[in-house]
Amino acid sequence: MSPQEDERSRSRGRARQQRTSGPGAVAPVVQGGRPSVNRLRVVHTTAIDYDRPVRSSYNEVRMTPVTVPGQTTLEARIEVSPRATAYRYQDYWGSHVLAFDSQLAHTRLEVVSTSLVEVEQPSTEPALRLGWSRLADADVRDTHVEWLGPRPVTRLGEELVETSRQVAAGLEPHEAALAVSSWVGRHMQYVPGVTGVHTSAQEAWAEGRGVCQDFVHIALGAVRGLGVPARYVSGYLHPDASAEVGRTVTGQSHAWLEWWVGEWFAFDPTNDRAAGLDHVVVATGRDYGDVAPFRGVISGGAGSRMDVRVELTRER
Repeated sequence: MSPQEDERSRSRGRARQQRTSGPGAVAPVVQGGRPSVNRLRVVHTTAIDYDRPVRSSYNEVRMTPVTVPGQTTLEARIEVSPRATAYRYQDYWGSHVLAFDSQLAHTRLEVVSTSLVEVEQPSTEPALRLGWSRLADADVRDTHVEWLGPRPVTRLGEELVETSRQVAAGLEPHEAALAVSSWVGRHMQYVPGVTGVHTSAQEAWAEGRGVCQDFVHIALGAVRGLGVPARYVSGYLHPDASAEVGRTVTGQSHAWLEWWVGEWFAFDPTNDRAAGLDHVVVATGRDYGDVAPFRGVISGGAGSRMDVRVELTRER
């Protein structure tokens, strides 16, 4: 059996959002002309073409947006070609997974996920903010232990950890996490193609360039290093805040992080701002390895080519 190519290595479209804004034609609005609710239809297509027929294929995908506070998944379906035996489950982190296998010889595998999601305008600040002493309590650390420890891909060198602490010096936990994550976003340059699936946070930092996954891994290492629980979030980002209702635009998978200071707060270091109406949550985990949109193994076949396309349409 040989592994399928990880989707992230083929989905390197620019995940920075255009800095434009404007009200939707029929959307309810709040102060400043921004809609209070965004209804987005997302079509995520992954197609793999093989040089020779594959005898069997075993895969799992995380492409179904979750229903969480501030986000409701109204519709969701995943179609697989060729015909496959499939089952769904919710993983340890709460993400929806479709596992499937095909025992039919094939030279092309296509997975199309279609969903309709409503995203509410999030608060720009957490309503509850615990201090350092409370975050250091044994019960808090025990409850959030999986969001505090370093992972191989998020582990930072001592010099970078110390610099992060200097950036956060004198600040309360939320402000410290915000300052460090923003600092990471300003330091890194968004350049697709220079990092890969297995690039560590320290390697990406040394390079000074990378994609959203790298920004988030570095920010996770820095925020956790301060003693603030933090987790990786994968999903979609609508790239044009000014797009009118009904217009389909090309987007991409995206990543950001959340930290916990009494409640979870989402921040997008790639765009140096809080996650908002245009962010759709699909999965959360300790790092990218917990949330990869597509992975699998095949028997037979040879070389392959993967094509990933994400289309988003505002419906409200």
